[in-house]
Amino acid sequence: MPSLGRFPNHAFFMTAPRQSQRSARGLPHRSSRGFSLTEIMVVVTIISLLAAISLPTLKNVRRRTTATQIGNNLRTFSAAFETYVHEMGTWPAETVAGVLPPEVANRINPTAWLAKTPLGGQYNWDNTQMHDGTRFKAAIAISNTAAAPFVMDLDLIESIDRIIDDGNLATGNFRIGADDEPVYIISP
Repeated sequence: MPSLGRFPNHAFFMTAPRQSQRSARGLPHRSSRGFSLTEIMVVVTIISLLAAISLPTLKNVRRRTTATQIGNNLRTFSAAFETYVHEMGTWPAETVAGVLPPEVANRINPTAWLAKTPLGGQYNWDNTQMHDGTRFKAAIAISNTAAAPFVMDLDLIESIDRIIDDGNLATGNFRIGADDEPVYIISP
């Protein structure tokens, strides 16, 4: 009998390996390397449930982020126009949607003003314009243009109103104006 090094020559070192109870019963021996179909299906089900729970939350976070972005742009633009009127004594001249009034070109980032908004449409400076039957001295609208069609998303518009105003689209500074376009009123 060969020596096993420092271990004594005990009989259990020399016996044949035992059969697993599974193969002793005539069942096929399962490899311990992989997962069964049932285990994989349980994992897939759990992942699917987690995804189904998290998708509405992700959608709400995106909506809030977009509403905050538009609200911040409107506040920034509004501050630039208000600074201009305090310094010059008059509001800039009216322009069409997607055109930055030249009087405030050095006060507003042109890229932000000229870009398509997350709602579609482009920012539009309104000087003494009618919106929903009321004339306002100064307002910023998000208007439909050929380059950027406006998409009416009432939920998003209401989210913007809750962030920058009173949460009611019929009152306050952020409203639905002419042609159902959102309007941020700077001066009534």
